[in-house]
Amino acid sequence: MINDLVSDVLIRIKNGSNAKHKFVVAPSSRVVLDILKVLKEEGFIKDFESIQIDGKPFVKIHLKYGPNKEPFIIGIKRVSKPGRRIYVGKDELPRVFDGFGIAIISTPQGIMSDRLARKLGHGGEVVCFVW
Repeated sequence: MINDLVSDVLIRIKNGSNAKHKFVVAPSSRVVLDILKVLKEEGFIKDFESIQIDGKPFVKIHLKYGPNKEPFIIGIKRVSKPGRRIYVGKDELPRVFDGFGIAIISTPQGIMSDRLARKLGHGGEVVCFVW
């Protein structure tokens, strides 16, 4: 049984990207789908689709690579974990690699990138960093 679904999905993306897989399959949830939507909007993954395996919800994540097969996702770090939640205010939103990466933030208005949260003036829980 998986205790932290978000961490599991992020590690599957990172490992699949490093292994140059075309796609990875991971367990699905509403939070996972929202995180994947942000990754797609920011250009880190090609696409994702919801699928069913033995009646259980999964998501097929299509990874993105550059012209020389270099992965778009170099690293992913889970920040806020089930045992230790990390919250920041709108003035404390982190910058990942001086703007080359993103922080995914869970706000009362939904899950969004740090850039959008900064633009809208929202703080929230720092889910992860992606670069």
